Amino acid sequence: MKRSTMANLMVACCVCSVIAQPVIAPPDPNRPPDPLSQQPVTSDPAPEEATKRSIPGGIHVSAQNKPLPGEVTPELDAAVAKGLTALVAMQNPDGSFGDSRWGRSVAITSLSCLALMADGHIPGRGLYGEHVLKGLRFVLSNAGENGLIAAESANGPMYGHGFATLFLGEIYGMTGASSGVIADDAELASKTHEALVKAVRLIQSTQNEEGGWRYNPVPYDADVSVTICQVMGLRAARNAGLEVSKDVIDKAVGYAKRCQNADGGFRYQAPGGQSAWERSAAGVASLLYAGRYEDQSIESGLEYLVNVALPENRSTRRSHYFYGHYYAVQCMFLAGGELWALWWPQIREELIRTQQPDGMWNDPSVGNAYGTAMSLIILQMPKRYLPIFQK
Repeated sequence: MKRSTMANLMVACCVCSVIAQPVIAPPDPNRPPDPLSQQPVTSDPAPEEATKRSIPGGIHVSAQNKPLPGEVTPELDAAVAKGLTALVAMQNPDGSFGDSRWGRSVAITSLSCLALMADGHIPGRGLYGEHVLKGLRFVLSNAGENGLIAAESANGPMYGHGFATLFLGEIYGMTGASSGVIADDAELASKTHEALVKAVRLIQSTQNEEGGWRYNPVPYDADVSVTICQVMGLRAARNAGLEVSKDVIDKAVGYAKRCQNADGGFRYQAPGGQSAWERSAAGVASLLYAGRYEDQSIESGLEYLVNVALPENRSTRRSHYFYGHYYAVQCMFLAGGELWALWWPQIREELIRTQQPDGMWNDPSVGNAYGTAMSLIILQMPKRYLPIFQK
């Protein structure tokens, strides 16, 4: 990729406030209410903020977060509507999502709820708000006293813990839980806050000496795949107003960089290994969500992804397909500019084309609830309803 293009990309990153503020900055008491707050802003908005749009849950979103021209198509809207219907049909009676050997999964439940929230549905609001509420109660029921969020079926619980922390951080920011209620339930808001605080504490205390995380909540090993889950969880918590240690973030950045190869891609662990596009997307996303938007590692990582993982350049291998694109699309979304314009139409059309007649996306490894949730999160990213995707 030409140097000038990547330089323009870095400028775009700098003005994208979703990553422009350091993740470790203390909460600003003068910060205006979150645009996704349940409570309307009572003061007169700034001229550029005067136009609002409504989302299904009845929440108002600032006009600066509306989709850009051409990002959302009628075909996308139809695929999302069909996918959401299929997803909620897969929810288990206890509120969990997941099937076969991945049943009662905290990770898949959290991702499924995020997919519903990405369309504006939250507890107490929206067509699928009740499904999110049931999912939230399931996740909270699996929050341990030590902070670990893991269901009985957990396999490598730190994956699920990271996704659950992301979910709790997002729901805390979208529902007005910081003011003491979720769906008119003060006790639920209190439990959500307590679980989120403890989840963040556990993440920070289990970071290993290298700066990363591994499958289990012990600071002995690390890989880039588990590390990105924790970094995003910390980012969501920070966006919701919780304090996150600067040292933890700095160490995570150092670890991610040590996992990068000379070709710009990322290997699974720091000691050595080959690059792969899926974990390379996770590595670049780790740096972006840590607020390191002006960095040669990001520039070379994005260039690697374009050369290897762009849908038109990628092989048809489907191992870790949804996982890889979940992070790759976020990288391009956060980067914006030419890379987003290049990447988004291709993955959007690919996902719409591969949706099954019943509305699901098949994943033979982890299950259809997982594949459907991941696809819906990706397709709804331009809607910018989730706080982590907002300016």
